[in-house]
Amino acid sequence: MHDLFDLSGKAAAVVGGGGVLAGEMAMGLARAGADVAILDFNEAAAQQKAAEVGATGRRGLAIRVDATRKADLEAALERILAEFGHVEILINAAGINSGTPFFDISEEEWQRILDVDLKSVFLACQVFGAWMTQPGRGGSIINISSASSGPPLSKVFTYSIAKAGVNQITQFLAREWAQKGVRVNAIVPGFFPAEQNRKLLTEERVADIMRHTPMGRFGEPDELVGAVVYLASDRASSFVTGSILRVDGGFLAMTI
Repeated sequence: MHDLFDLSGKAAAVVGGGGVLAGEMAMGLARAGADVAILDFNEAAAQQKAAEVGATGRRGLAIRVDATRKADLEAALERILAEFGHVEILINAAGINSGTPFFDISEEEWQRILDVDLKSVFLACQVFGAWMTQPGRGGSIINISSASSGPPLSKVFTYSIAKAGVNQITQFLAREWAQKGVRVNAIVPGFFPAEQNRKLLTEERVADIMRHTPMGRFGEPDELVGAVVYLASDRASSFVTGSILRVDGGFLAMTI
């Protein structure tokens, strides 16, 4: 059973890996045996997480990137290949959010959220996918979607649209790259309080979330690790591609 989830000899790139949730995913990959590159706009956060990866005995690498810029991602791939020699796992977890009412959303806010939450996934899949799909390589791409990807949640209009797009990218590329040795899946987290959504969690909204979550609580960051390691492993999930895997405490199974 250990061999099913052993990532020894693998290398991973985690876009947005300086954040709370993606950082925990990065640590899960390291504990499973992978070397991990932390790609983040916040260089200090990336450095800290890379050091934590290093403390597990695996190699950690911090790279400052603007994930909305293709040139930054290309440079990051080059550095990862120079340091690790290969990369088999990509996690796309860059994200921002906003609770701006619909009529008050500016064009600038609309574009910024789409760029960070959707364009970054498109670009990273282009850059890393071009390397992974070459003969003899392969890999696993894990996109981080959201419970708001459909049906959409209230108060996060642009974010919901972006995450619906992430699901579409995931399934499109899964179909296109299935015979090239690259699996593409997405994880749909439920409610995991982090900096990007904490300001939206008013007392009233928390009560609504709890009523709609059969488990009756928020998720903990380490509860995403099992899904990530499973999808990253080319043994445990060798026949899994195009899946949208929920880790949401039953949120999307709830109606009335």
